[in-house]
Amino acid sequence: MKIRIIYLFILIGGIVLAFAAKKTKASQVCWCWSEDQGMVAAPIVHRESKEYLSYGSYGVEPDWNDPQHILPLNYEQAQGKRIFYQQCVWCHADSTPAGPSNRTNVTPTPALMNDGATLNKMDDKAIVRIIATGGGGVGRSAMMPPYGETLSKDDIHNLLAYIRVIATPTYPGLAGSGSSAPVDQKK
Repeated sequence: MKIRIIYLFILIGGIVLAFAAKKTKASQVCWCWSEDQGMVAAPIVHRESKEYLSYGSYGVEPDWNDPQHILPLNYEQAQGKRIFYQQCVWCHADSTPAGPSNRTNVTPTPALMNDGATLNKMDDKAIVRIIATGGGGVGRSAMMPPYGETLSKDDIHNLLAYIRVIATPTYPGLAGSGSSAPVDQKK
């Protein structure tokens, strides 16, 4: 019963205070503006950028060794790029769009995916097998997980197409395969 009386006094006191606050001068000030007025803000300053190509640009890839050398990508290669940046970039690149990769923390150090000197010696089936079964499935480092259950066959094929187009030196099988050839955009 005492709790109900205390609760009732607090409730009545709150109502009295709210009523008294409406009578004060401060409650008469309007903190709103009409619809025809806009907010006042400082102008946005756009700084000149030295980027030539933004990450995620569809259909092109800057050469990892020379950003002014642009590699045009066909649809399959562009899909492979998407998969590479989702699954592989953290261990198979020196840097990523999100910052440094984890490559130097992995033992043995994984191959760079643009290392044509190493990857050009391997046929497509060997690379597909490494991707699908992981490093342990082909007698290499078990640190590379198998992607055969994660990626579809088309995804793996697209990833291989992307790996081939970014290879330096250029993969010899690219010229006659109908794939996009590198374009040098230096002026």
